[in-house]
Amino acid sequence: MRTLIQALRTKELRNKILFVFGIIIIYRIGSFIPTPGVDYTAVQDCVAGTTNEDFIGLVNLFSGGALLQLSIFALGIMPYITASIVVQLLRVVIPRFEALHKEGQSGEAKLTQYTRYLTIGLAVLQSTTILVTARTGALFGYACDGTKIIPDNSVWNLAVMVLIMTGGTGLIMWMAELITDKAIGNGMSVLIFMSICSGFLPQLWEIGYGTNGADGDWTKFGIVVGTLVVILIFVVYVELAQRRIPVQYTRRMIGRKMYGGTSTYLPLKINMSGVIPPIFASSILAVPTLIAQFGKTDQSWVQWINTNLADTTSVWYIGLYALMIVFFCFFYTSITFNTDETADNMKQYGGFIPGIRAGRATSQYLTYVMNRLNTVGAVYLLFVALIPTVLIMALSLNAKLPFGGTTILIIAGVGLDTLRQAKARTEQFQYEGFLLEDETNTESK
Repeated sequence: MRTLIQALRTKELRNKILFVFGIIIIYRIGSFIPTPGVDYTAVQDCVAGTTNEDFIGLVNLFSGGALLQLSIFALGIMPYITASIVVQLLRVVIPRFEALHKEGQSGEAKLTQYTRYLTIGLAVLQSTTILVTARTGALFGYACDGTKIIPDNSVWNLAVMVLIMTGGTGLIMWMAELITDKAIGNGMSVLIFMSICSGFLPQLWEIGYGTNGADGDWTKFGIVVGTLVVILIFVVYVELAQRRIPVQYTRRMIGRKMYGGTSTYLPLKINMSGVIPPIFASSILAVPTLIAQFGKTDQSWVQWINTNLADTTSVWYIGLYALMIVFFCFFYTSITFNTDETADNMKQYGGFIPGIRAGRATSQYLTYVMNRLNTVGAVYLLFVALIPTVLIMALSLNAKLPFGGTTILIIAGVGLDTLRQAKARTEQFQYEGFLLEDETNTESK
């Protein structure tokens, strides 16, 4: 709170914060503007009688409810997130991408350009899929007639709708980059944060108040709120925790100057993979459920999927979900943190870990430390991700909880990152003001 007050007192930071709020307002308004060609009344009737907890529900969560509204921002920022993850994974497969990553700022700019192109391609594919599923009624679980949602089934009308949804994704991507470049915080993270929070409080209030004040339970509401606060504190504590590996740099004579001889440390987070493992696990497990919606309900494979994978409290779902979180925790960390590259960079600049030989031995030591950290991080992610399932079973909550493991991690992570940047900017302006004031006093003397 003190950081926020100090930021608002500084004119430059106050303008940046107001700029972020302006972008958020535009983003939220666009989430309620229906795509031309969609019957808005029919969509509202379908949304009222539908609860999606599969892949569609996940995308709808990240779009702030815009997906099921079939608005111009229906895709949200999921295409950009998917494209960013795919480009990171392709660094292992395509040597050109790995070379660009090592080039520094110019290479990262090229990778960002590739990510933008892939985002547009994925937006075209996803918008087409969404419109087809909406037309067939599968988007709302066959709870309503899809032909009423999109009355005009002509190719021209569908092409225009795909173009508008894709353009909406491009606009969101541009607004997020504006926040990153000209304001405070990571633009994509801020928009995700606001999308999740937009439906958070109403769903949380519904647990206690119920539908029109009829079927609520304030005891369950208090338990959920208390659990949420405890888990948020725990997540913040773990996300700030570090394993600091000491690093010593030798003295080197370059020209006529002596460099090095300093001691520092290599900070390693407990949860290096962030929120990616729960997102990947939820997405993969939701795909069979999405496919089963196109099959006949009397078929055995459809019934098995609806019984074991569509139900998030089933033994099969919990077991597969836990295994996938552990797998992606190790897999994604191995891609984003290359121990061989880190050891080579330390050796190149004369750095070494005390008691560990530089080079291959350092790489093996870092791998050993990362495996231990990933084990703790995987247990931590399992604990946070499975809490909603435990509450649903313990409190007999039929409705989907307003928060899940992914939601908690995003809220805590984005909030911490934004506060860090705001604090750094505040201190920067305070130092600049102090230096300018000192120079003014010196000149006056």
